[in-house]
Amino acid sequence: MKKIFLSLLLFTGFITASAQTARLQVIHNAADPAANQVDVYLNGTLALDNFEFRNATPFIDVPANVLINIGIAPPNSVSADDTIKNFQVTFTPNKRYIAVANGVLDPSQFAVNPDNKPIGFTIFAKDGIREQGTSNQQVDFVTVHGATDAPTVDVWARNVSNSQNLNVTNGSLSTSEEEIEPEGSNFWGRRKVINNLTYSEIYGYRKLRPTQYVLEVTPGNNSNIVVASFNANLTGLGGGAAVVFASGFLDPSANQNGAAFGLFAALPNGTVVEFPAYIAPTTARLQIIHNAADPIANEVDIYVNGNLLLDNFGFRTATPYVDVPAGVLLNIGVAPGTSTSVSDTIKNFAVSFEGGKTYVAMANGVVNTGDFASNPNGRDIAFTLFAKADAREQANYNNKVDLFAVHGSTDAPAVNIRAFFGLSLSNISYGDISNYVSLPASKNYVIIYTTNPFQLVGVYNADLRTLGGSSAVVFASGFLDPSANQNGESFGVFVALANGAVVQLPKILGKEADDQMKKLLGESGEIVEVKEYNLDQNYPNPFNPSTRIAFSIPNNANVTLKVYDILGTEVAELISNEQKAAGRYEVNFDASRLASGTYIYKLQAGDFVQTRKMILLK
Repeated sequence: MKKIFLSLLLFTGFITASAQTARLQVIHNAADPAANQVDVYLNGTLALDNFEFRNATPFIDVPANVLINIGIAPPNSVSADDTIKNFQVTFTPNKRYIAVANGVLDPSQFAVNPDNKPIGFTIFAKDGIREQGTSNQQVDFVTVHGATDAPTVDVWARNVSNSQNLNVTNGSLSTSEEEIEPEGSNFWGRRKVINNLTYSEIYGYRKLRPTQYVLEVTPGNNSNIVVASFNANLTGLGGGAAVVFASGFLDPSANQNGAAFGLFAALPNGTVVEFPAYIAPTTARLQIIHNAADPIANEVDIYVNGNLLLDNFGFRTATPYVDVPAGVLLNIGVAPGTSTSVSDTIKNFAVSFEGGKTYVAMANGVVNTGDFASNPNGRDIAFTLFAKADAREQANYNNKVDLFAVHGSTDAPAVNIRAFFGLSLSNISYGDISNYVSLPASKNYVIIYTTNPFQLVGVYNADLRTLGGSSAVVFASGFLDPSANQNGESFGVFVALANGAVVQLPKILGKEADDQMKKLLGESGEIVEVKEYNLDQNYPNPFNPSTRIAFSIPNNANVTLKVYDILGTEVAELISNEQKAAGRYEVNFDASRLASGTYIYKLQAGDFVQTRKMILLK
């Protein structure tokens, strides 16, 4: 790199004290082996000596409003007379550019582009490039398709929330860039981040959090065929910017044995980082919860492929998340706690886990169904495993708790779960597993279980104030009528944390329970069915410094609730694209840090959008 910096210093001699300038980064991405190194001349002066393939310059000042001849010559050239390609460009003052050298010197010696794009040696150039990101919590990047024999592609990011709607655009830099994920959130699922990118195109800016991803490259017309996968570790790059470029050949043997296809990122300081090929993990993560209330299963032994995994595993206990083999068939055998070998198992389950995924498996039900009360909703209560894929070992936000609920009480009817601050789960029957909900960890919750038609099951206290950033499984356990169920354990609500700790939620009784129920459900105690979408006027209004915003949704939906100032600038995100069940919700908006004035709050639930105004008076 010394030669590059010395040459750049020479080039800056073109810039007089009064000259207007632009900023430029040059990237060498021409995979032709004959162009592995090149000399770059600017207006006849050597600027880059022996500039190597997959290298980049830092951003430098270049003259603006003057015609510049960029000449490309073989390495160790003697003068500008040796150039084999010349390009004339004029830069606009104060703009930032990238110039990407790409293509091959003799296209007849290389595989044609699948989309019939010209692959001759050239320079891809774009303005509007950034030397730093727009947020300290995200990384801004543009993407260049520079692989001559690769078709139009999509790029997918795994471990990115797939619940958001992303409106992508093709081609060159766009004015309406997209945040792949809002600040402060974690990532789950598979998301498309680049759509239909063809060789020679430069895709507009996208934003990702500075964390780790798996990037999958697929043909533009088939998301199921993965051409290549890469690990992209963006840790430590918050507030930064990058140019991500596809490089090399999908089939080197048909392209003069040039460099193989890869994905690279050029940083503003000239550092080029290669994203290493992704190797699928051979393990998955699993938490096991024992919630089978049958007294004869009070303790069980768990065998996996004939080997004892859990000895005397007690009812209402859980393991922490552990590594388990992935991609192979596993036989999970459940035996009495007094077993001596796998031959004592009473139930066996064949399962296979996907590498890199996280699961929860809950043992539930009874061994001899004829000895127990049947389920009111006709659900099968035989001993089994309830399983949930895409489980979480931590919350999406450091100030929230992510949880899902499992109805594990065999003799209990379908229930509704209600709590303040947005927890609303409806008509959950035995065996049902809810979606994740995210709750602020600053609250001491009261959770109410009811049946439909209305009958109170119980009012429970859930203190989340020390669990910020944690995940949990909330499960109903035991029997509503132990006397009809072999005198098994009575009904209760329990929480299993990711570390394996299981906590029983204390039940609230008497007047306090009545007061809490009326406060949440109304004087009648009846749960009002929500029949339409609605965003209520905040209360109080005007307010200082906090107010409550309520809304209703009649169907399960992904919900976003944001607050904007009168100019349309976002000032708060109260709900960030969270999956919510049908019901009525309230959130608190604290405007302590904002100035007096009129603000707009906007609800988006699926395709429904509504806005209202509110006034902050200090």
